[in-house]
Amino acid sequence: MRNKNNRLICTSEYVRINGIDQFLYHLGTSFDNPVMLFLHGGPGSAESLFTGLFQDRWEEIYTVVHWDQRGAGKTLTKNPDKLPTIDLMLQDLFEVIQYLKKKYKKKKIVIFGHSWGSVLGSVFIRKHPEDVEYYIGAGQVIGMVENEQVGYNKVKEMIKNADDKKSLKKLESIGEYPGSKTVFDKEFLRKCNVVRKLQGKYKLGMEIGIDIWIAVLKSPIFKFSDIIAFMKIFKANSKVYSFLEDFNLRRESKEYKVPVYYILGERDWQAPHVIAEDYFKDIKAPNKDIFIIPDAGHFLMMDQPDLVFDALSKISKEEKNVQCFL
Repeated sequence: MRNKNNRLICTSEYVRINGIDQFLYHLGTSFDNPVMLFLHGGPGSAESLFTGLFQDRWEEIYTVVHWDQRGAGKTLTKNPDKLPTIDLMLQDLFEVIQYLKKKYKKKKIVIFGHSWGSVLGSVFIRKHPEDVEYYIGAGQVIGMVENEQVGYNKVKEMIKNADDKKSLKKLESIGEYPGSKTVFDKEFLRKCNVVRKLQGKYKLGMEIGIDIWIAVLKSPIFKFSDIIAFMKIFKANSKVYSFLEDFNLRRESKEYKVPVYYILGERDWQAPHVIAEDYFKDIKAPNKDIFIIPDAGHFLMMDQPDLVFDALSKISKEEKNVQCFL
């Protein structure tokens, strides 16, 4: 595997986790740095191939470990019949963290959850706060129905303000959206696809441009089997999507036992930042802070890598200062 930046830590491996071999990708510049476990989105959308677009400077302050979750990326390729449920994934995550604690001789691990990863991370830190130094949610999901309702209303507002009759006709053609509950069946996914494309047109959500695909092809860990795995994610993660349909953090206690930080894109209406901001105001945690990244969408790390790094630097310094007083 190429190590273009001559990093001290640059390793890809399969580790036996919860009965199957799962893929981990480690990048860093010092064994003294905190270890950050990156929980990717989806479910099923491994982001280990995108590191070249945003992560180089992160490695100055963290050892960053990407995990292709069960049902995603290289772990799915290796285990096509070992598909995830939420309980399996929580146990997987627990075992990954135990492995990293032992490997790097750390008492706790930093969790960075992006999109679906913010769901998995938010559930996990309630169950195992003793293993987590602090939690960072990016593109933080609070509740699926609320997410879709607010995102739909925003793009409809933008379309009407632009007097874009063609786009309005497309949006209205899907009928009621999302309904009283999100159900990830073919009909919902068809409607969701229409909404996402219009959100992309109005720069309100995730935008996958040619630069992202070029970065994927240039990744030192890329294989063509990764593309095949990506095409299988909905079928492979059907049981996790069933869990996600009814997910709502507002129904849980707002008290957290670990520090909580949110980094949100100002123009992210796929996981609308306004919902996460509203929820964040009421949470109680040993330490907390929120960062709104201007001109950034759902893939905020790629849209504004320098500003996201600045937020991570502030979080890292804040946590180091706290540790000095303990």
